[in-house]
This record gives sequence, structure tokens and C-alpha cells, in this order.
Amino acid sequence: MLDLTLVAATDAALPTEPARVRHLIDGGWRDSADGATFERTSPAHGVVVTRAAKGGAAETDAAIAAARDAFDDGRWSELSGKARATLLLKVADLIDRDRERIACIETLEAGKPIAQARAEIEGAADIWRYAAALARTLSGESHNSLGPDMLGLVLKEPIGVAAIICPWNFPFLIVSQKLPFALAAGCTAVVKPSEMTPSTTAILGELLMEAGLPAGVVNIVLGHGEPVGAMMTTDPRVDMVTFTGSTAVGKAIVAAAAPTLKKVSLELGGKNPQVLFPDADLDSAIDAIAFGVYFNAGECCNSGSRIIVHEDIAETVTERVVALSRKVAFGDPLDEATQVGAIVSPAHQQKIDGYVKGAVAAGATVRLGGAPLDVPGLGGQFYQPTVVADVTPDMAIAREEVFGPVLSVLRFRTMDEAVELANGAAYGLSAGVWSENVHTCLEFTRRVRAGTVWTNTWMDGFAELPFGGMKESGQGRELGRYGLEEFLEVKTVQMRIGRTRAPWVTGRG
Repeated sequence: MLDLTLVAATDAALPTEPARVRHLIDGGWRDSADGATFERTSPAHGVVVTRAAKGGAAETDAAIAAARDAFDDGRWSELSGKARATLLLKVADLIDRDRERIACIETLEAGKPIAQARAEIEGAADIWRYAAALARTLSGESHNSLGPDMLGLVLKEPIGVAAIICPWNFPFLIVSQKLPFALAAGCTAVVKPSEMTPSTTAILGELLMEAGLPAGVVNIVLGHGEPVGAMMTTDPRVDMVTFTGSTAVGKAIVAAAAPTLKKVSLELGGKNPQVLFPDADLDSAIDAIAFGVYFNAGECCNSGSRIIVHEDIAETVTERVVALSRKVAFGDPLDEATQVGAIVSPAHQQKIDGYVKGAVAAGATVRLGGAPLDVPGLGGQFYQPTVVADVTPDMAIAREEVFGPVLSVLRFRTMDEAVELANGAAYGLSAGVWSENVHTCLEFTRRVRAGTVWTNTWMDGFAELPFGGMKESGQGRELGRYGLEEFLEVKTVQMRIGRTRAPWVTGRG
């Protein structure tokens, strides 16, 4: 019998019929022209929970055309910041009203715990409110120092039609890190959620229509990367693409978008280190390590999937992480007590297990877990909380994104070695440092190549602060004022005052 904390299947009622989900195009809900659909099976419960229209070329073309027309005729882009903000605030209120409905379907489709899903929906509403504030404070620059006969202006204008492609791990939260900023800037959009989690984005479409968003401003096409995502990244009527997902797909999007030179913003993978120095507050650090690696079953670009621990405390830290991991509640995501739910798909479960087996073959030691997990009463896919020690920097598990509840433990002796290990992966999304010495924290923060650095904490987030990565973790930023800037073009205006320009051609007449 595994010495783990398991939450067996609850008596919560599962849907008797799959939810029907359709495309939103030019203000109307549509089935696919060819009648094609696809189904989503709950990864925790093994029952079909969604039947969605499967988009093709016809639906994608119609959505792009609607967004293009809506932008070009100014029905949204020419509204005042106040008008745009007012609508975004209405959407936030509607998200709060429907939080339970959204959280339940996200739990069924993504396999995440219901308590976590509720918190994410609440956080998404906050982001919509923050974006509304940005819509009213958007401004450019004036330059009154160019001489008595010149005035310079820098205008910030919406970039145009934005293609927004979202992943399955945080489907409602991540679309809310993109879409409200696009709308605050005055852009129109075509949105494609993951085919594994289509429903909550469709619900967001319902709320946008209820709030009074003009037809065509936001269009939602359900389906797969081919052809939907591919058309969104290559169509010349689209002005920019913002994508969250794997680094491999991000690279493909950059290549596909190159012929039209459209802007591309990418939030990609991470192999995020937490570095523990000998003077770290271990009570806080151990809890943060468990949270960092098991939150969302490790299916998180910000997952703290590797810890880099000073050799003087490495064994103590490993033992304490293993002990605390046994207390983390894995199981039925519909139970309020569950902290870690299901793995999103059987294929992904196999990928996670392959990394662990590969590490063992390379000489690492599994101190806890390392295998799929059977949860009583459930037929879905789960993976044990897993701690892998004796990891060396050359192992795949130390360099590549596992995207599961698997922690790698590496050791260091000096600051230089810690920084080298932290920067050794191709990714640069986030990093953490644990020390009671502010000088240690600041030195590490300045030397590590990561878009976000947490000191004596892990994975706090605020709508006001930008989020994004360095190196192969992406380009561009979400959230904060920088998140709005992604959807803006800069236009310079040079105004001559009076007839003061000296003639270039002399001797006229």
C-alpha cells in the first residue's frame, strides 16, 4: 500500500450528456460547415464531458474575415478608452457571477482540482478589471523640445487583428492574460482554445456577447492546430499572433508567420530552478517546493521542477520534501480536499513516466513515486508525487520540461556553480532563490537568466507585474502595462508650426 494521501472518487454527479460547444463567429454561434465534431473525455473520470464543433478552413476564414472587418470599420478600435473599459468591467462581473459554472467544466475537461479552478477564475476576473484600468490610461508622448517651430507626438494605436492561441493547462486564466489586453488596446481577435479544453473559452464568448461586445470583435474557432492554428498564423489579414504552449510549437509559429512579418508574442516552456542556500528558511522553502512542483499536477510552465540545493543541506531538504510530498492530497478533482488532480491525457502520462525511467537508467535515484497512480473509484490517469535525487546536469530530466508532478534534485557548492546550473537549461522563464541574506538573493537575481525571479517565495502572481521568459521560454510579455504594449503599434507624428520650413529648392520662379 502506497504511503500517500489519496482522495477517492466522490459522489459528485457527473454530466449525463456531453456539453455542446460551438464556434463564435461574427456574433453568432455556429456548427462547422461539414458537421464535424470532436469529443473531450474527462482525464479524471473517463467519461465524455464535451462534444465540440471541429473547425476547418471555412470557419477559420470566416472568423478572420469578421475580425478584420470589425477592426477596419472602427466599431471597437475607435471607441473611447472609457467605453472599452466599461465593457471589460461588465465581463469581469459576469465571470464572477458564473465562477462555479466555469470552474466545474474546467475541472472536468482539464482534471484540475475544483478549489484551484475556482481560484483561477477569480484571478481571471481580476485581470479583466486591471485591463479595464489600462484602457482608460493608455497614452503616448509629446515632445515640445524640438525647437519653436516643431511639435512631436508619439501615438499608441491598436495593432489590428490578433490571433490568440491558448493551451489546455490553464484555459480560462491564460486567455484572460491575453484577450482583455487586446481589447483594451482596441484590437479585434480570433481565439483558438486547446482542443482538450474548449468549453470555458466558449463560455467567455457567451459573457462577451451578454456584456454587449459588438459582433465580430471577438471570434472563437474550436479545433486543432491544423488547419485552425496554422491558418491563424499565416493569414495576411492577421496582424499578430500571441501563443502560449510548447517551445517546439512556438518555433513553428515563428517560421509560419515569417512570410507575412506579423508580430509574434510567445509564452513557452520552462525548466525553472529554485536554489536553496544553507541559510534558507527550510520550513517555508520545503512547503514552496511542494507547491511549486505539484500545483496543477506539474502541468505548468512555471513549475518548480528542479531544485538546486547546497550540498550541506541537500540530504535534509530531500528527506523533508519526500515526507511532505506524502501529505499532498492526490485524487478526485471534484473533491474540495484534493490538491492534485489528473494528468491531461494518456499520452502525456506516458511522456512523464518516460522521463523518470530515463533518469533512473542514467543513474538517478527515485526517492518517492516514479509510477502511475491508481485512485480508488476513478478510471482516469494520475501520476504519483515523484522526487528524483542524484540528478546530474546532463540528464534530460534536468534540462527538459517534464510537465508533471516530478521534482529533480541537484547539488551545488558555490554561488558560481548555482548560477551555472540555473542557467544551464535552454529555458529562462522563472527562477527562485532561498536565503536569509539579501545580498545573496540580489546577486543571484541579477545573474540568473529568467523573466521572473522569486526570492523566498514561489509562484506569486499579480496582474500589475509582467510575465514572460528569456531564451527559449519565449518573447514578449503578458500582464502589466507591458501586456498592453504587446497589442499596440507606435506611430510618430511630426508637426511643423507655421510656414517656417526653409525651401530646399532655391531660385524658384
